[in-house]
Amino acid sequence: MTDGYGLVVRFTLRDEEAAAAFDQLCATTLDGIKRDEPGTLTYVVHVPVDEPLVRVFYELYADQAAFAAHEAQPHTKYFLNEREQYLAAVEVTFLEAINGKVAAQQ
Repeated sequence: MTDGYGLVVRFTLRDEEAAAAFDQLCATTLDGIKRDEPGTLTYVVHVPVDEPLVRVFYELYADQAAFAAHEAQPHTKYFLNEREQYLAAVEVTFLEAINGKVAAQQ
């Protein structure tokens, strides 16, 4: 499986107020992702069980070029700029797919 490029991002938010604002920022950003990014195969925000101030993103792109296109979008640039005010920490892990099942693109 040579196609597929992904990442997992773990955000720790400052407090409950920051978490609520961050969630709204994510919702707004996701609207742009759904509308403008055919190469973004999966983009899901998770809240880990018993960690209400943590958000984990799982992102899967068709390839590195699709990820680069995602990063160049105005809605992504806005998210990257605005998120800092809500964060206590961030950890990014880049992934290269070697095996698995990916849903068909729409």
